[in-house]
Amino acid sequence: MSRAPDVPDRRLLLKGALAAGALAATPTAAEAVPRPQKAAPFVNPLVRNRADPYIHRHSDGFYYFTATAPEYDRIILRRSRTLNGLATAAESVIWTKHPTGVMGAHIWAPEIHRIGGKWYIYFASAPAESVWDIRIWVLENANPNPFKGTWEEKGQIRTAWETFSLDATTFTHRGTRYLAWAQHEPGLDNNTGLFLSRMANPWTLTGPQIRLSTPEYDWECVGYKVNEGPSVVARHGRVFMSYSASATDWHYCMGLLTADADADLMNPASWSKSPTPVFTSNDTTRQYGPGHNCFTVAEDGRSDVLVYHARQYKEIVGDPLNDPNRHTRVQKLGWRADGTPDFGIPVADTATDTEVAS
Repeated sequence: MSRAPDVPDRRLLLKGALAAGALAATPTAAEAVPRPQKAAPFVNPLVRNRADPYIHRHSDGFYYFTATAPEYDRIILRRSRTLNGLATAAESVIWTKHPTGVMGAHIWAPEIHRIGGKWYIYFASAPAESVWDIRIWVLENANPNPFKGTWEEKGQIRTAWETFSLDATTFTHRGTRYLAWAQHEPGLDNNTGLFLSRMANPWTLTGPQIRLSTPEYDWECVGYKVNEGPSVVARHGRVFMSYSASATDWHYCMGLLTADADADLMNPASWSKSPTPVFTSNDTTRQYGPGHNCFTVAEDGRSDVLVYHARQYKEIVGDPLNDPNRHTRVQKLGWRADGTPDFGIPVADTATDTEVAS
């Protein structure tokens, strides 16, 4: 039986509430440009019982947060002007699974993106009657405030095969929009590899779809042969794509693909793969199964931040997917002298008397 969800410390809830303010109204024009400010020490876990986290820092000065809820039945959204404030920001359910048919089960890994003046959410789901036939779907909202308006179901993103697919993320590079995702390729002896395609619009792929990576190293094949959860950050003349590998227990870890910023991203030969994981479980800090990350920036507008989930214990009874205690965490992303990212180790839980940003 899974552990009961952890309960946040009351002092952190009170301080965080003062920092966040609950879902403020749509910002005025004067508020639209975020003012650089000193980044506060991070409080971890940031958001409890929320896996596969995604944080979008928008031009209105808000951080928008979504993630997988452990019931796998809905898409949630929070916002705050500070990262720490997301811990206690009011949470809205903006979409719920269908009772039957498509989008009826396993609502996983939502990401929120602002594209062409509209909001989009990419997520994975399966039919209620066939819960492992997981595919990628898209929602659209034309309202400037994603907590208002209507989330329209734009449909399934059609890839080259009708096979298990999930964890879509989108990014632009040199004026071209791409989609990266995880999918099972027919004929290969694995669960999922990583794929990349250009996009004709926010819900349609165009041109070839290339394979960037398949599980090949031992650390990518523990329990399951998995490459999933891609996320992209471009710095220092290179494009870095992190991803997660192996089963979702304490073996879950992160790998890294790298391409030169001037290279053709649609050429698989442009990408190199780290032979060792870049982010793993740590017994000293007692963080296990770190992964399914994204990247954002701190309140100062400059410092890169690593966002990911992890558990606070190693042993799990039953299927790890039924354990609700994957918590969202944040920490500074370092950079080495050679311009490559230094993920470090998953930091320990923050002491309960740590001050929260004011």
